[in-house]
Amino acid sequence: MLWTFNQDIKRNKVHESSGNFACGQHCLKIRDISVKADEEFIIDKINLHIHCGKLTVIIGRNGAGKTTLIKAILGEVKHSGRIEFTDLKSNAVEDLKIGYVPQNFHIEKNTPVSVYDLFAGYISRTPVFLKKSKKLYDFIKERLSIFDAQDLIDKRACDLSGGELQRVLLAIAITPMPNLLLLDEPVSGIDKNGMELFYNNIQKIKENFDLAIIMVSHDFEFVKKYADHVVLLDKTILKEGTFEEVSGCEDFLKVFGRVE
Repeated sequence: MLWTFNQDIKRNKVHESSGNFACGQHCLKIRDISVKADEEFIIDKINLHIHCGKLTVIIGRNGAGKTTLIKAILGEVKHSGRIEFTDLKSNAVEDLKIGYVPQNFHIEKNTPVSVYDLFAGYISRTPVFLKKSKKLYDFIKERLSIFDAQDLIDKRACDLSGGELQRVLLAIAITPMPNLLLLDEPVSGIDKNGMELFYNNIQKIKENFDLAIIMVSHDFEFVKKYADHVVLLDKTILKEGTFEEVSGCEDFLKVFGRVE
């Protein structure tokens, strides 16, 4: 894990020196992804081309298949089609590493699990009830610091606010560094200040790490401000492009009306 962290830092320094954060060295293609239930398509022939350093936001009405698409990419639901991840430097197909922040992450009140325990449970093979490793503790604190969450390391996870928990989950999701970060409506139940901080952190990830981000969102103010590419979904892709292009199309206006 420490090796992974050091590699992340090295890549950041390359970005900072070049002044070009979107590396463009990897290509992710989603080809003809379909999911069927009871002979009815939930999503049908989804084709997307995703680049690292870019934020792609999926929007659509309730029941349009947004979460199903995320689950298909994660491999949690049976689907047809395929996902290709290519290193453009060598033109070689590689295994896709995915980080994921779910829509809901419920922790029972009074659960005696600290942020350290939660994080260590995801990244370490050593049982968390054994003696804490200083090396691992310092590593986790360093990862949390990416999102200004290092002071939360000893707090009980069940006592965190929605915004604090999301910062912890983001740090976990990019450890080790994935090629693709999936965010399924991650600001549900977070207050306005927490939402603003979360969005700033997404911008930080986009600018400083070599990964692509796919996010499901209903927050059009955020989409307009931060999204590089917007996809309007209703079982299949109805429209994709900039937010201005998508929000001006007939299918969007039918469901959501005009957005200023």
